[in-house]
Amino acid sequence: MRAASEHTTTTAQREVGAVVHATRILRHLAAATAPLGVASVARGTGISPSTCFNILRTLARSRFVAFREQDKTYTLGLAVAELSAGLVGVSHAELMHPEIERLASAYDILIVLWRVTQDDHIVLIDRAFTHTAVRVEMEPGLRLPMLVGAVGRCVAALLDLPEDELRRRFATLRWQAPPSFADYAAETRLARERGWGRDDGQLYRGLVTVASLAGDRDGQPRFGFSGITINGQHPPETLARLGEDLRGVAQLASESLFPSPHTRVAAARLLPIPAGRSA
Repeated sequence: MRAASEHTTTTAQREVGAVVHATRILRHLAAATAPLGVASVARGTGISPSTCFNILRTLARSRFVAFREQDKTYTLGLAVAELSAGLVGVSHAELMHPEIERLASAYDILIVLWRVTQDDHIVLIDRAFTHTAVRVEMEPGLRLPMLVGAVGRCVAALLDLPEDELRRRFATLRWQAPPSFADYAAETRLARERGWGRDDGQLYRGLVTVASLAGDRDGQPRFGFSGITINGQHPPETLARLGEDLRGVAQLASESLFPSPHTRVAAARLLPIPAGRSA
């Protein structure tokens, strides 16, 4: 099995600083409600003004940004629309599949994508796995109550229900090895704190699941991402790293599929800068 830390290190070493800065600038312009000057872009992204100026000038020549001569400001350009045209008609599941495939390959584990339905369930809509992974078979269309398992702890964390209501709903859930309500509530609080949840054989005996959740701009759960393995196949530290990576994918899905000005600006500011490079 390929170690996740090795995968992460290799990926970080391959990042190109100019590309990272360019994508950060484009995200910031996408979040803006008006054209921005170089100084505003620099302040909003944390990139130096000289670097911003050079990247904006390059992006303008390629039409990814448009330069307004009258007030020396920039907006997104036509080339962005040309790129996005290829995504018209593509489903959310298709857009997210490369990410779950990447995690399945990196961790040699079954990765599952769930859709949260309006009738308080989750439905398996996509999955990815390697041929070498020791795994349980889970078919698309599988339907579960939305508060059950690792995804369910994340849903409960996002909804932040009053204790009486959470207890009432918890009493209706079916588990093979039911946790106590006190344990479930504590694990829900932990999921809220770290951004991912875990189920240790309670939903299905012998299976360990870690999961995270993508919500929309109204704070409603929309998609769950989970890694599912047979107990003992992966050490705890690997599962913890997977939980962090699932949280990152869920956050990216939330910001990309259900954007708001606040989340777009946050994404622009939080894009990593490669080690050894300064803004």
